[in-house]
Amino acid sequence: MTNKPLTRRDFIHLAGRYGGTAFTAITALGLISKASGQGVVLSDRPKLSSGKKVLILGAGVAGMTAAYELAKLGIDSVIFEAGKRAGGRCITIRRGDVVEETTGVKQVCDFDEGEFFDPGPVRFPQWHVTMDYCRELKIPIQPFVGLNENAYYLSTKEGGLKNKRVRIREAKADLRGYTTELLAKLADQAALDQPLDAADKEKLMAFLRYEGGLDKTNKYVGHSRRGYDVWPSAGLEEGKLGQTLAFKDLLQSELGMLFHRANEYQYQSGMFSPVGGMDNIAKALERETKDKIIYGAKVKEFRKTPTGAKVTYTKDGTDTEVTGDYLICTIPPPVLKRIPNDFASAVKSVINIVPFQNSGKIGLQFKNRFWENDDRIFGGVSWTNLPNGEIWYPNQGYFKPKGVVTGYYVFGPVSDQLGRMAPAERTEFALANGEQMHPQYRGAFENAVSYNWATIPNIEGCLAHFPQAMIKTFYPMLVKPDGNFYIAADWASHLGGWQAGAFEAARLAVDSIYKRSVA
Repeated sequence: MTNKPLTRRDFIHLAGRYGGTAFTAITALGLISKASGQGVVLSDRPKLSSGKKVLILGAGVAGMTAAYELAKLGIDSVIFEAGKRAGGRCITIRRGDVVEETTGVKQVCDFDEGEFFDPGPVRFPQWHVTMDYCRELKIPIQPFVGLNENAYYLSTKEGGLKNKRVRIREAKADLRGYTTELLAKLADQAALDQPLDAADKEKLMAFLRYEGGLDKTNKYVGHSRRGYDVWPSAGLEEGKLGQTLAFKDLLQSELGMLFHRANEYQYQSGMFSPVGGMDNIAKALERETKDKIIYGAKVKEFRKTPTGAKVTYTKDGTDTEVTGDYLICTIPPPVLKRIPNDFASAVKSVINIVPFQNSGKIGLQFKNRFWENDDRIFGGVSWTNLPNGEIWYPNQGYFKPKGVVTGYYVFGPVSDQLGRMAPAERTEFALANGEQMHPQYRGAFENAVSYNWATIPNIEGCLAHFPQAMIKTFYPMLVKPDGNFYIAADWASHLGGWQAGAFEAARLAVDSIYKRSVA
């Protein structure tokens, strides 16, 4: 360390290098700002009587939301849905449900009555517009335990923690402690660029001591926030702190690299889900729009006309043509690019390169809730660098004899590999990896249902996240009208994979159509 003054930028940069505590440092320096997630607002607009009609391709969340909002504004619509059900990726699997894949794989869910599994979306944060639709559509919701620090991390990296499961709170508390110890040493050796006076420095040091649980000498020796080996109780038992994990072992294990998942806003503690399954959102939208949906209507082509748009669809072997003033397309890219259409060539090129990736999940029913009974984990997620990636514990049915655990939640090559496996092989994959976190797996296992989104008919993928280069170049082509054609989907939003993206994209299209209809 030289005698060069330490700038705020240097301080934050060093904080990020030493254990990912840049956010902590920014907070300490008062540099954080609040964000909001508001999109287009459609309320309090005069209802139209223009006789306009909108053709909507797909009865997923985006398609049904568009029809629902258009109806409130006096604009008619019709939805063409290739499948037998509405909801798209908003689906819940229960006893007796059949999962069919494009590969010919077929599974029948054998869960007990009352048990279920959400293979698509499972939760949403408070700031998403999804909350507003749940209120408006009277969908009962409940808190969702996304971040549970009593769950586990498990790393296979070499070192003292290899293949040893560690409570999340222990790893986080120890890494915070050691890194803030380093930051305290840095802050104690130099002034910051907008020089800290003695009072500022004292406040910063006080914050670092509190944040990391440092002692009076600015050394991390453990703290109650990491939990106890023997928990406090009545009588004389005041509790016994556990031995801290060695800093070297924590760094070698790379458990800190899992923080980006367990600490993201997506996993904030204030999460929610519909009571009884995520498909209650789809069902509520379907109730509002069922008179507009044509099920089993496979779109054959869609074209522009001098006055609007036309769709040709096939149902029960018969082709039918329908015309309208506007068209909203919500069909996922892998399916969409095979359908003849009149999107501009530039838009077609973007559709062909949308980074629409696969994802896979599996629901495992166990005959006893060992994660609750033995490990005292009630909801939340355990994380690992094993191929299964994540283990999600049920957010409902606490204390019931049985429960359904999400045994893996994977993306990219791993999900593609699982998609090529038979259901029994996927189950074995989940059990073989999961028992390294929970030895009780095999003895308690009863049955499973797996879901591979790339092989689900009419969808063939899960979500899209645009790289920064595409956001400034190609992405804008998807979110503006192409004549009287619109694209509305979570994959054409900045909220890829979230239902909020579908809601917001639908509202954006409806807003534009409404303004054009009154012009």
